[in-house]
Amino acid sequence: MKLSEFNYYLPKELIAQHPARPRDDCRLMVLHKDKTKDKIVHERFFDIIKYLNKGDVLVMNSTKVIQAKLVGNKSSGSSAEIILTKEIDKKKNIWECRIKTRNPHPGVKIFLDKGYGIIMEQISIDRFKIRLSNKKLLQKAILPNPPYIKHDVTSEEYQTIYAKHDGSLAAPTAGLHFTKTLLKKIKDKGVKIAFVRLHVGFGTFLQLPEDIKNHKTEPEYFEIPENTADLINRRKGRLFVVGTTTLKALESSSEKGKIIPSKGYSDIFVRPGHIFSCGADALLTNFHLPKSSLILLTCAFGGSKKIINAYSQAIRHNYRFYSLGDAMLIEK
Repeated sequence: MKLSEFNYYLPKELIAQHPARPRDDCRLMVLHKDKTKDKIVHERFFDIIKYLNKGDVLVMNSTKVIQAKLVGNKSSGSSAEIILTKEIDKKKNIWECRIKTRNPHPGVKIFLDKGYGIIMEQISIDRFKIRLSNKKLLQKAILPNPPYIKHDVTSEEYQTIYAKHDGSLAAPTAGLHFTKTLLKKIKDKGVKIAFVRLHVGFGTFLQLPEDIKNHKTEPEYFEIPENTADLINRRKGRLFVVGTTTLKALESSSEKGKIIPSKGYSDIFVRPGHIFSCGADALLTNFHLPKSSLILLTCAFGGSKKIINAYSQAIRHNYRFYSLGDAMLIEK
C-alpha cells in the first residue's frame, strides 16, 4: 500500500477559509448503504437528526484547542512562528516546540511581544527546545491555525461548542458543525450523547512517508471515562462517532465491540485493512487533506473505493473542504 493511492486534486477555491453561518447550515454528504448499492445523499448538516434514532449513542471529543502559537521576528528581521507543543521545565520556562522561520538553530533569539525566546536545542529536523524569557509571553499566545487557512482563526471559529479540556493543537473539526439548538433536538429525540478526550497533536499536519506499512503516528493523549464506556456498551441502538479523533480514541481502548474505560497515549495508525473493534456503526467527518493520516483512517472505515468516489463527487458538487468546510456521514 502506497501513500500516493490516497492523493487527489483539489481546486484551491474549495478550501474553506471560514465556517458556515450558522454552523449547522453547512452541507452534509451522506454515504448511505441501502440493500442493493452504496447511495450518496446530499443534505444540510442540521438534517443529521433524520439519521439518529432513540437509543443511539453519539460520541464526541471534548478536547479544547490551546493558545500555543507565538509570532515574532529574528534579529535579521525574518518572521518567526513558534508552536509550543510540550512544557519541559515549568520553573525555567522551557518548552518543546515547532519553529517556522529561516534557518532555525540553537542560539537563535526570536523577539516576541513583551519578551523573547532562545532556541536551546534542536531535537529533530523540525522540533526544538526553546526558553521563553518570561511567563507573560504565554498570555500573548493565539490559537494555532492549520496552514491552509490564511487568517488567524478565532475561538468562535475553531472550538466546538462543547470543548472543555485544554490540550489540543488542532480542533476535532467534525464537531464544529454542532449548535446548542441542534444538540438539544438530538437529545430530545432520545439519543444519548457521550464524550471522550483525545488531544490532537502536531503529527496531524506532518507529511507521511510513501511506504506507510510500518508508520506510527506521534503519541496523543486520550481518555475514555467509565460512564462513557458504560453508556456505549449498554446502548440499545447504533453507535455514531463524531470525528476521526474520537474514533481513534475508541479504537485505542476497545475489544470485540466493547469499550474499555482507560487513559494514556495512543500511537495507533489506522489505515485500510484495519479491523475495527469499537463497534462503530457510523462516522461523521470532514473532507481531509490528500495523503493524510485522516483520509487513510476514513478510507479504513468506509472503504477506499467508496471514499475516493465520494471525494470526487464532493469536488464535482463544490463542497467546501478541510477544517472549516462541509461534512460527511459514513454509514457502515
